[in-house]
Amino acid sequence: MFCYQCEEAAKGTGCTTGGACGKSGEVADLQDKLIYALKGVAFYNSKAREEGFAKPETDKLLLEGLFATVTNVNFEADYFENKIAEAVAVRDGLRDELSEKGIKKLLSKLSGKVTVENAPGEATVSREPLMAGDNFGILRIEDEDIRSLKELLVYGIKGMAAYAHHAYVLGFQDEEIFKFIEKGLVATTRDDIGVPELVDLVLECGSVAVTTMALLDEANTSTYGTPEPTSINIGVGENPGILVSGHDLKDIKQLLEQTEGTGIDVYTHGEMLPAHAYPELKKYEHLVGNYGGSWWAQKDEFESFNGPILMTTNCLVPPKASYKDRLYTTSMVGFEGVKHIEENADGSKDFSAIIKQAKQCSAPDELETGAVMGGFAHSAVLSVADKVIEAVKAGKISRFIVMAGCDGRHSSRDYYSDFANSLPDDAVILTAGCAKYRYNKLDLGDIGGIPRVLDAGQCNDSYSLVVVALKLAEAFGLDDVNELPVSYNIAWYEQKACTVLLALLSLGVKNIVLGPELPAFVSPNVLNVLVENFNISANTTVEADLERLL
Repeated sequence: MFCYQCEEAAKGTGCTTGGACGKSGEVADLQDKLIYALKGVAFYNSKAREEGFAKPETDKLLLEGLFATVTNVNFEADYFENKIAEAVAVRDGLRDELSEKGIKKLLSKLSGKVTVENAPGEATVSREPLMAGDNFGILRIEDEDIRSLKELLVYGIKGMAAYAHHAYVLGFQDEEIFKFIEKGLVATTRDDIGVPELVDLVLECGSVAVTTMALLDEANTSTYGTPEPTSINIGVGENPGILVSGHDLKDIKQLLEQTEGTGIDVYTHGEMLPAHAYPELKKYEHLVGNYGGSWWAQKDEFESFNGPILMTTNCLVPPKASYKDRLYTTSMVGFEGVKHIEENADGSKDFSAIIKQAKQCSAPDELETGAVMGGFAHSAVLSVADKVIEAVKAGKISRFIVMAGCDGRHSSRDYYSDFANSLPDDAVILTAGCAKYRYNKLDLGDIGGIPRVLDAGQCNDSYSLVVVALKLAEAFGLDDVNELPVSYNIAWYEQKACTVLLALLSLGVKNIVLGPELPAFVSPNVLNVLVENFNISANTTVEADLERLL
C-alpha cells in the first residue's frame, strides 16, 4: 500500500500500512487495481467513441468507479473486487468488439488482464498480494515529477467524476466531460509524456471541472429550484429523526417524500446543510434543521443523534459500535457490516427500513440552538450585485476573502476560525464546502444588510464563487479577475478540493493561499511550476496571512 491522495497523508508523505481515513491496505491496493482497470476501459471506450459506438453504461462505470476511490467513500474489499471484475469485463468486451470491427492501433499494454480467476457465471479478483510484475501502485512511476503530475491529474478527474455523478443521477450529462475523463486517464498510461504536456492537461482538467460544476449547478437548480438566502435551524425538535449526510440531493428528496406525514423529522449533516436553501426541499416542514457540523465530528454527533443516519456520498469515517446498527449507506458508499440501500432500476430507492427504525428511536439530543444562514449561491449574490458594488465603491466593503474547501480533524484547522475572527469588519467571506463549519457560527455581523459570511453551499458550489468573481470583474470593467478586491485562502482535504483548485487555476486565479498542509503528491519541482505561474503558497500564521491577503 501507498496512498497520499488526502491532506492527512501519514508524516506528510503517504500512508503505507493503513489509511489515515480508515481504509485497510488491502482496500488501498484494490483501489489501485480498479484505477488501472478503469484506465483500460477509458482507452478502449475512447476508441469506440471515435468510431461512434461508445456505450453509455461505460460512462456510468467510469463515474462510479472513480467516485468510489475518493477518500472516505467506500471501505469494502468486496465492493472493489466486484467493480474490478466489472471493469475488466467491460474493458475486454470493448477490446474484442474493436478487434472484430478491424480497428487497429490498440494500446497493447492495456490489453493484458488484471489477475482474474474465471468461475462459472462470475469473475472474482484475486485477493493475493500484488506481485512485483503486477504493480498497479502509485510508486511504479519512478520519475517524481511525472508521478506527481499524473497523480494530480487523476485526483482532479476523481473529483470531476464525483460532481458529474451528482448531475448524472438527475439526468444531466455532457459528452465533453466523458471525453476528457477518458483522455486524462489514458494520458497517465503513457511513458512518453513529459512535464509540459502534463501541466497543460492538468489545467485542461481545471477547465473541464468548471464545465462540470456548471452542469451540476444546472442540474440542481433545474430540479430543486434556485437556492434562496435561508435561516437554518441548528436546534432539535421532539420527534424522532433521520440524519442525512453527504452531498446527494436526490437521496434527501426521496427520503423527504417517503417520510412526509410519518411523524419523523429529517435533519441534515455536514455537506447536506445547503439542502435547506432549495425551494423544492425546504417546502417540506419536517426538514427541521441541521444537526452538528463537519464530517470529522460524526463519531460523537451520530452517537448523540439517537436515530438512523443515511450516508449518501463521501465523508464517512469508520463507525463506532454504538451507532453502527443505525447507520445506512447508499450509492458508492460502503462499510463492512453496515446496511446498504440499493438503487432500483428506475432510479428510486426504498427507505422503508430506515423509516421503520426511526420510529423506534428517541429524539436527538440537543447539541446547540440558534440558526445559521445559507443559500448565497451566485443567483442570490448577483441579485443584489448593485448593492454589493456600491458598498465596495463606498469603501464599506474593503475585501472579499474566498475561504472555500474542506474541513478536517486536526487542531491546525483552528487557523481558519482564528483567521475569520481576525478579519477587519469591512471584509466579507465567500465560502462553499464544509470548511465553513470553522466560522459559519461565529457572530461576524453584516455590512449594510450583507452578511459577512456568504455561504454558496456544497464544495461543488465553489462554481458560484467563480461566477460571482467573474461578474464583479465585468461590473468593474476589469479584464483580469486578479485585479478584483478578492483574496483566496483555500482549505483542502480530498480530491474534490483538488478539482476546485484546478478550476481556479484554469481561470487564471493567482495568489492562492492553500492549507493547512501542502499536498504530499506535489513534488518540489511541480510546486515551483505552480509558484512561478500562479504564485500559489502555503498558509503560515494568521497575522502573516492577513497582511499578505489584505
